[in-house]
Amino acid sequence: MARMSDPLIVSRVIGDVVDSFCSTVKMTVTYNSNKQVYNGHELFPSVVTIKPKIEVEGGDMRSFFTLIMTDPDVPGPSDPYLREHLHWIVTDIPGTTDSTFGREIVNYEMPRPNIGIHRFVFLLFKQKRRQTISPPSSRDRFSTRNFAQENELGLPVAAVFFNAQRETAARKR
Repeated sequence: MARMSDPLIVSRVIGDVVDSFCSTVKMTVTYNSNKQVYNGHELFPSVVTIKPKIEVEGGDMRSFFTLIMTDPDVPGPSDPYLREHLHWIVTDIPGTTDSTFGREIVNYEMPRPNIGIHRFVFLLFKQKRRQTISPPSSRDRFSTRNFAQENELGLPVAAVFFNAQRETAARKR
């Protein structure tokens, strides 16, 4: 299980989005070929307009993974009563490859935080078999826990998140 100093616990990703889990696969998330996502680091919305490359460094070509990107801080982190907003789902990603080899069932939607600092969470789940994941009916009020349960995904095998807040004209300079 995760340690108390784990950034996923400190930031309440474990708790707000998923239950405690042990990471068993390495996942690398990179925007614009050079901006790697690290837990808790801030990225500007202008940097994350195009979907990132997600590398899965685990399993083998016979293992398949589902990637979920979600924002648990909608509309704002102090009162996230619309939790969660779904930004992206890619399924059937073969192990040892990247997200371009998977099947995008929910198109990437760039983060647009309006109020406060939002967490944008990438979660990787190992599938039991290929082509068994159904897209959710809505991006709004999405529940990663319920989606994982409905699609028999179990607990995540990897997760990483970044923070972002609205960019003012002064911050863009």
